[in-house]
Amino acid sequence: MNNEDGWILPYIKKNIRLLIIVVLLGGLTACSAAALMFTSGYLISKAATRPENVLMIYVPIVAVRTFGILRSVSRYVERLTGHHIILKILSDMRVRLYRMLEPQALKWRERFRTGDMLGILADDVEHLQDMYLRTVFPGLSALLLYGVFITAIGFFSWPFAGLIAIYAAVFVFLVPLVSLLVTRAKNVALKRGRSLLYRQLTDAVMGVSDWVFSGRQNDFVHAYEAAEQEWLAIEKKRMRFSRWRDFAMQCLAAGLVLLMLIWAGGQSAEGALAPVFIAAFVLVVFPLTEAFFPLSDAAASIPEYQDSLERMDGLEPPKREEIGGAVQQERAEAVGLDDVTLRFEDVCFSYEEGHPVLDGVSFILKQGEKTALLGPSGAGKSTILSLIQGALAPSKGNITLNGISVQSLQGEISRAVSVFNQQPHLFDTTVLNNIRLGNPDASDEDVYWAARQVKLHDYIQSLPEGYHTSVQETGIRFSGGERQRIALARILLQNAPIVVLDEPTIGLDPKTEKELLSTMFQVLDGKTVLWITHHLAGAEAADRILFLDKGKLAMAGSHQQLLENNPRYSRLYRLDAPVGRLS
Repeated sequence: MNNEDGWILPYIKKNIRLLIIVVLLGGLTACSAAALMFTSGYLISKAATRPENVLMIYVPIVAVRTFGILRSVSRYVERLTGHHIILKILSDMRVRLYRMLEPQALKWRERFRTGDMLGILADDVEHLQDMYLRTVFPGLSALLLYGVFITAIGFFSWPFAGLIAIYAAVFVFLVPLVSLLVTRAKNVALKRGRSLLYRQLTDAVMGVSDWVFSGRQNDFVHAYEAAEQEWLAIEKKRMRFSRWRDFAMQCLAAGLVLLMLIWAGGQSAEGALAPVFIAAFVLVVFPLTEAFFPLSDAAASIPEYQDSLERMDGLEPPKREEIGGAVQQERAEAVGLDDVTLRFEDVCFSYEEGHPVLDGVSFILKQGEKTALLGPSGAGKSTILSLIQGALAPSKGNITLNGISVQSLQGEISRAVSVFNQQPHLFDTTVLNNIRLGNPDASDEDVYWAARQVKLHDYIQSLPEGYHTSVQETGIRFSGGERQRIALARILLQNAPIVVLDEPTIGLDPKTEKELLSTMFQVLDGKTVLWITHHLAGAEAADRILFLDKGKLAMAGSHQQLLENNPRYSRLYRLDAPVGRLS
């Protein structure tokens, strides 16, 4: 991916000034801590002698208080500014993620599992926050402090400054590098293992009823615990290495303190340094090494950040045919809103290679035709709906609207196709707003008209607040049939030439089902209707029937033709007849 489109450099460039301020504040905090320890060491040593003047004690006391306050203030401002930047960056990242995912809303399930998406949205984005707070900011501040420390020692002795530079480089460069090399594989395995646990748990929650009904809930628990134990075993190995690494760094810090003590003592013996400065130089090592310690953990986390970035890069939609704005508009207009023909030509599709869901399906839906697409569960009916919406692409064959591929009409397909789902969602707002979702520009009178068409206007008017009555969360204020009629009113306002009814009467009692089907076919007169259903009740209302079985069209014709000439259809229809049929 181009750096200009990446997840790091664009945000650094956008906030470069604040980032520089945070790094400088981090360096100032560490320098203040070092100055605090230096003056404290000098004050302790000077107080143990007979000072020539009270100012020799009073001034260091004031300096200790000043550096102590400065360290606290600079750290607070650094944290405040750093978190402000992080919140801005995360906000921009989340907006960018939404804009990447929103056009793929229909088809992201084809590319990602729900657990993967939760891992990206809840884990990967948040993980990049740690990249700045635990790696970028401390790392740059430590490098700044490293340079200041060596330069300050150089004013007293450049040979010793060179020796300290090499020794301190072990903290700043060598140990983080070793930590990165040793823990790279473990950290990536930990992160991916955590994502796997996300995925397994999410899949189990969504399919919890299947686990319970099959009596295999214990199998899931044991498998999940086994995966968790594998993850914990890797975590223990990583923690064991971290403990030994931290112990080694403490030993190195002790060696640096001893080195500084030997040098300061030698300088004092030679008369180049006053004895009261020995403790000052020794104590200054502690805050400096404390600033260097986090670099190892920061470097070890780099592979995790890289893995997060790769997963987020993977959200980019696949490259499609580039279509200019004018051409896109021209294609959308070619589809039209008055006369639309939907054509399936030898369409094949497989979710897994070697297991076709659709195998050579061909049919034509002409303007004004009402077609029932029947078939048992798993026959491929829902796949056909996803293909019409452009959420899936056929592995073979073509799907066109007026000769234009539905894949090239992304963003415009809703102008031609409306979908009436099995369980349309109603939002916790007024009835008026819920119906108006079909056309946000519709007037109140347009909404009233749509409600009258679906035979819901009088009922809504009888409510205490009429059209301003809240449907409550998920529409619990209304019955199943009433919710479906509200959704049907939306479809009328959308006014697309093709309407797909995706088993809209599922879960309704036979009487309500019959009434709703009658209303739907009445108000959708003149539109192309594809009615997807799994049983034949009411099929006689369709102009044509397509029967899908095992990915192939097993029957095709009018209801009367199939009833008279196809024994299988006749038998299936008689079995479904008691459920209810249109009069």
